[in-house]
Amino acid sequence: MRNISDKKRIVIKLGTSTLAHKTGKLNIRRMTNLVRVISDLHNAGREIIMVSSGAVGLGAGKLGLPEKPKQTNIKQAVAAIGQCELMHVYDDMFAKYSVTVAQILLTKAIIDNPNHCANFKTAVETLVGMGVIPIVNENDTIAIDELELEIGENDSLSALVAELSGADLLLILSDIDGLYTDDPRTNPDAEPISIVEEITPEIEGVAGGAGTSLGTGGMSTKINAAKIATEAGIDMVIMNGRDPEKLYDLFEDKEIGTIFKAKK
Repeated sequence: MRNISDKKRIVIKLGTSTLAHKTGKLNIRRMTNLVRVISDLHNAGREIIMVSSGAVGLGAGKLGLPEKPKQTNIKQAVAAIGQCELMHVYDDMFAKYSVTVAQILLTKAIIDNPNHCANFKTAVETLVGMGVIPIVNENDTIAIDELELEIGENDSLSALVAELSGADLLLILSDIDGLYTDDPRTNPDAEPISIVEEITPEIEGVAGGAGTSLGTGGMSTKINAAKIATEAGIDMVIMNGRDPEKLYDLFEDKEIGTIFKAKK
């Protein structure tokens, strides 16, 4: 049994491939639909915490860059531009449904510091208690250095946020329908895997590499996120974010995406 319908506190991770076109500019139609459905789930009493990628990709798109920059200082600047754009859009879109959002930017140093961790938990509890949707991202402008991001990708960040915020479910929206026996983009015979009871070496073996040119994650980072979440007693679902309406099906316990079951 999936038992998704009884989950109350949900961390929803939105990847760059879900939020943006290949140009890096916002996919306005999809974002509009996502915000509408998430607002509806929120109005139904679910406590929503979002982890949103897209800052670097949107910054690159706003500046007309053909791809993410590789130079550290340019990447930091682009992240700052994109984060501003991202939150402006979220604030405007959610306001149409009378939903208030808040921004929380994290670094690994914050997560590794017990006092800062406690502050993060308190902030989330207070915001959620006020009916606000916190929107979390890594502080790319500060965290990016020559060794890349400290946490590196938002799949693992979302799992850490789910653990710290006491979530019941981690939901990762991506550009794929779920976990397959092989990469469905290259192997038409790849079969979907509906439920993963345990993350075995075989499950890890079917994980692919990096995702889109604008994103940083792939299936391997999602498997890593699943390890963090399930070890913390949290179910995790990977599903395609292309059609936000399918979120309703998910919360009616229909077979959508892949669920990784929490360890008891």
